[in-house]
Amino acid sequence: MRNASLLIAVLLSVGVLAQEQGTVAPLPPRVGQPGKDVSWVPTSDALVQQMLDMAGVKSRDVVIDLGSGDGRTVIAAAKRGARALGIEYDGTLVELATRNAAAAGLSGNASFVKADLFESDFSRATVLTMFLLPEINLKLRPKLLALAPGTRIVSNTFTMDDWDPDESTTVRNGCLNWCTALLWIVPAKVAGVWRLPRGSMTLTQEFQRIKGSVGSTVPIENGRLRGDHITFTAGRFTYSGTDAGDVIRGTITGASGDTPWAAQREVGARRSMPN
Repeated sequence: MRNASLLIAVLLSVGVLAQEQGTVAPLPPRVGQPGKDVSWVPTSDALVQQMLDMAGVKSRDVVIDLGSGDGRTVIAAAKRGARALGIEYDGTLVELATRNAAAAGLSGNASFVKADLFESDFSRATVLTMFLLPEINLKLRPKLLALAPGTRIVSNTFTMDDWDPDESTTVRNGCLNWCTALLWIVPAKVAGVWRLPRGSMTLTQEFQRIKGSVGSTVPIENGRLRGDHITFTAGRFTYSGTDAGDVIRGTITGASGDTPWAAQREVGARRSMPN
């Protein structure tokens, strides 16, 4: 009993000294802990890996996690060699995540800032990850759609209202709750009138879905954008190409094989879509 009392006294003394020196690590958050916009609920490690897989995270990527909590998604991305940043409003969680990254030896690639999501600039991201409520996603959506075409956005479970995901999958092993990953790829803005070598093409756009016509009579069908890559059919031909802002270049496939094609955006043609 005397030895146990002595051990307790020593531990208490160490704790007091650590507090005085400002080195006490913050306690892990509790599930459901309230935050500024959402309560804290962890994404399972299995789903974190699935989200990063869906986004194709590589060492060349810049990954930004919106509402980074204890830092697990940022740290997982950094382990893949990506430069990863967590944006978190709770300063205690920022401190905890920073310590977790340091303990994993990843301080060089994983960093965290205390900031408000709605006041933050994440335009340099090539990949965004998040576990936010649908109303928060919708509030952020105009900012997300303004990102560079091809930026990948992955959400744990929650949607973007009428902006349908490009892919979705549910993890069955290693995840008990909140186990669906949703991927969006920011589409280029292609709505408007385009000049073709012969005639014109008119495109309308609802996020990654495209409609319109080639000339005034041939309807565009099965139109789709995946980042800046566009595909559609018009009559007996399949068009594919890459949007470079004011020019689309690609290939037309028909019965006689492939031929190149290009379209030039009309001056003043609108570049917009729902937000």
